[in-house]
Amino acid sequence: MFSHIMIGTNDLDRAKTFYDKLLGTLGVGPSVVDGHRMFYLTKTGVFAVSKPIDGQPATHANGGTIGFAASSPEQADAWHKAGVEAGGTSIEEPPGVREGSVGKMYLAYLRDPDGNKLCAMHRMG
Repeated sequence: MFSHIMIGTNDLDRAKTFYDKLLGTLGVGPSVVDGHRMFYLTKTGVFAVSKPIDGQPATHANGGTIGFAASSPEQADAWHKAGVEAGGTSIEEPPGVREGSVGKMYLAYLRDPDGNKLCAMHRMG
């Protein structure tokens, strides 16, 4: 359904350090930098981070979350740990199992240094 997701940053170097470490735990990256933006290219789509082209400060989406697929709870934990070590902030509950109407999932939540809400999710059988 999606070709790419792009979010904004106010500091491309800081974002590159954060996302290279974070997405490296999922086997993605490092990023390809193209001027004011960077791209993480995968077989299933592209995640991009960019300084706003309108010259205004980047802001995060209130109510928005970007979810990354994890192959196991251990990979989600490694993702979360790498994100915190790279300058992200752990949010909501600690990483763990959540049950809801769509089944049992292992979730880990972070905010990146620009305030974007991120989630690593592993669907459990």
